[in-house]
Amino acid sequence: MKEESKDVRILYINPVGTNLFDSEMKKILEDAAEDGTAVDVVSLKRGPWHLEYQYYESLVLVDMLHLVKKAENNGYDAAVIGCFYDIGLHEAREVSEKMIITAPAEATMFTACSLGDKFSIIVGRKKWIPQMMANVVKYGLRERLASFKPIEMGVLDFQTKHEETKKRQYEAAKEAIEKDGAEVIILGCTAEFGFWKTLQERLSVPVLDAVITPFKFAEYMSSLKNKFGWSHSKIGGFESPPLKEIEEWGIEKQYETDVWQGARKHLRVSSRH
Repeated sequence: MKEESKDVRILYINPVGTNLFDSEMKKILEDAAEDGTAVDVVSLKRGPWHLEYQYYESLVLVDMLHLVKKAENNGYDAAVIGCFYDIGLHEAREVSEKMIITAPAEATMFTACSLGDKFSIIVGRKKWIPQMMANVVKYGLRERLASFKPIEMGVLDFQTKHEETKKRQYEAAKEAIEKDGAEVIILGCTAEFGFWKTLQERLSVPVLDAVITPFKFAEYMSSLKNKFGWSHSKIGGFESPPLKEIEEWGIEKQYETDVWQGARKHLRVSSRH
């Protein structure tokens, strides 16, 4: 008799100091989830409302990493970092022991490579491109990128100027397909949620949403972990920092967090099974 599949719990993290998009994203993800998958959406308790500047990223990184560790201590199977810069992705995989961590740029680009030869990324501003290009190169996908197409809108513009967003997305994506050779379109900001379907119907090519894709990637990776034990390797770049050092240096007290105490309890419980 086939064993019933294990339920999957996923935490989607908006690494910004506002819950402006949390409820809408939760509804979208619940609609996208498989039976047996539970999803929670949270944002940070402090910080900037967007991460268009690297200074803002630096401000939220510590809180986000501690939230990732807390999620693991609380039994989540996976966490999604909801920023297309993939802020703290490798750091989050380092601090977690077994939990799956995904992020939009990596998930959408790897998915796009399975759906077409080349992809283009629709971004808000030219300012974003250098940092995103660095990730394209890091992921080894420079030859698969057809283009970045900036539409000169900020993170907080997409959901307040719907018609303008649709118009600019379509024009940029059409040009990417006709002139740049793109076969797949990626919406390169999580705040561009809700536009993919209409755009896909008009263009007749896959259009990847930056909220749904990393969530489905996390769901898939969680099923691999639960069934086959496949998770992030811990013998190299993702090796976790030693709890002994964190304790000796008083890291928890300095940064006013108890996530590592929770990690110790979690490890003790796990060792009994």
